[in-house]
Amino acid sequence: MNQYVNRKFSNQYKATIGADFLTKEVQFEDRQFTLQIWDTAGQERFQSLGVAFYRGADCCVLVYDVNVMKSFDNLNNWREEFLIQASPSDPENFPFVVLGNKIDVDSGNSRVVSEKKAKAWCASKGNIPYFETSAKEGFNVEAAFQCIAKNALKNEPEEEISVPQMGLLGTFSLG
Repeated sequence: MNQYVNRKFSNQYKATIGADFLTKEVQFEDRQFTLQIWDTAGQERFQSLGVAFYRGADCCVLVYDVNVMKSFDNLNNWREEFLIQASPSDPENFPFVVLGNKIDVDSGNSRVVSEKKAKAWCASKGNIPYFETSAKEGFNVEAAFQCIAKNALKNEPEEEISVPQMGLLGTFSLG
């Protein structure tokens, strides 16, 4: 989130408690929008604090750490929890985007979730768009957020777009 909005990365890690958000002005189809990007707590002990921020969302970003299998295994739970709490009018077609983050760690040698496995999961959930990112290096962050904004704007003609990010956000460096 910080890499996308401010073009900055910090190694100073602080767990999100509840939610944090940043805004960014985006241009899409000759219209200006304010994208609200919400980082909700990914750690289970803070999970219930984030649910109020799910309602009214226009796209949900599920994030996992490619080096931590448990974070990948939690994607389905996060997706289901979001759909329950957000209660979108058309849950079958609600837009999600999945980010496999931290591809830069240990030059990829500590990776435990393959791109193939992640893409298969996304395909099984209705062809959810998938991006592999490095918030630290800024790799693929812009492309991922362009897709996120595009998917959010498809379902929301209003000028403010809300995009919560869910997943193992304690280790997700976009937020």
